[in-house]
Amino acid sequence: MWLINAFTGAIFLLSIVLSIPIAFDVGGRDAGLAYSLALFLFYVFYSTSKLLTPERSRVRWFGQKVIGWSQWVIIPGLLIWALGRFSVDSGTDWVARTVSEVVAKKATSWAEWFFGHEGVLETLALRAWDSSLSYSSPIFQLLEGFCSLLVIQAAGQITRWLVNRGRSDFWVLAFLVFSGSIISSALYFLWRVAHFPQINNLDATLIGVTMTCAFFLGAFGIGSGRGNPVESSLLFAYIVLCVYQIFTDYQPSAEAAAAAEAAAAAQPDFPPLPPIIMASYSTLLHMLSSVPTAVSSSFQFLYAAFQTITPSVLISLTYRIIVFYCATRIIPAVRELGARAIIEEPSFDENDGANKLLGFLSWFSPSMLIAVYTSLLLQHFTVSNNGDDVGWTLRAGDAGGNPWRWINIAATMGLYAIELYLGGDGDGGAHWKTD
Repeated sequence: MWLINAFTGAIFLLSIVLSIPIAFDVGGRDAGLAYSLALFLFYVFYSTSKLLTPERSRVRWFGQKVIGWSQWVIIPGLLIWALGRFSVDSGTDWVARTVSEVVAKKATSWAEWFFGHEGVLETLALRAWDSSLSYSSPIFQLLEGFCSLLVIQAAGQITRWLVNRGRSDFWVLAFLVFSGSIISSALYFLWRVAHFPQINNLDATLIGVTMTCAFFLGAFGIGSGRGNPVESSLLFAYIVLCVYQIFTDYQPSAEAAAAAEAAAAAQPDFPPLPPIIMASYSTLLHMLSSVPTAVSSSFQFLYAAFQTITPSVLISLTYRIIVFYCATRIIPAVRELGARAIIEEPSFDENDGANKLLGFLSWFSPSMLIAVYTSLLLQHFTVSNNGDDVGWTLRAGDAGGNPWRWINIAATMGLYAIELYLGGDGDGGAHWKTD
């Protein structure tokens, strides 16, 4: 059963990841907003219906099955509806559009004026959804840092338990190697940040202060016994990730792309792999060329759909999905019931208020996923009106939010410092193994 749930969850995630940017890329901003809002409301209704019905009731079972299977029809249906109704992207702000197109429009009836196409309800709903996502971006950024800190602390608890229950030093050595690998990888990306051409004196100062604080926080945690090398290395890596996201969009600059092309042209025309491997590769390509046209077109469609998304959106979405899932499912399981609770549904019967909140959020995780993803896409949606280059794209524009990224870094390290300050002295098995 869990395998089927995992497969359907992966298909759902893929459909959301591909369909929302397609709506933005094909229909424009209004079409993408309408589609994401419709999906958001649909999954809010789905989650609320599951939450309000008894767990073992037949009504809940029947409704869950019907809505669950109907979503494979509803998702493409909503996409077609949004593209057919909202494919004209407005270049004016929502207030001007409301006044000029709703008030000046000669509607045949009051219902058409309020509920009809480009009516008051439709216009206000789209602009309210747009404004909500724009103002929610800082909240999502701060939640990412908070959930990342929860994941780091849960990883520290698991490593302490494994180290203290073992009779040998295997886990100690394994976690030391793991921590060293994490720190080495983080230092490599930090070295790459130091060579970015857009780094100025203020940026260099902020980076230096931030990484110094992260280093001393990790060193204090290890030295005092209130932390361990795994926690410190993960915290250091997350801070480097935030700094890296501030100064890059995971895309090569024009100078780097030109240098890569020049280096590739200067290389001699030798096969990259031994002949036997190249022959097997050619055979595989020949076999793939005989694949039916429908399958080939499907792969081309998937490739084109992924090309509409900037890499930073996919990386940020993947990371946030992982930390939000860990915060809502794995961390309460580790704190309360152990590893066996990871595969169980979240419950509201726990005494801990934090667990109740995380369990409540886990019920609405599909809606949260749609809101977070749409917010990330809107950060890269730009409209061009320069000469013949008129249109919109999801792979350009300033992602923005850099002040909030710095605030997130400071808040994450501040919370971790408070945790270390208020923590105990490591007695009772909470310490890293010292015997």
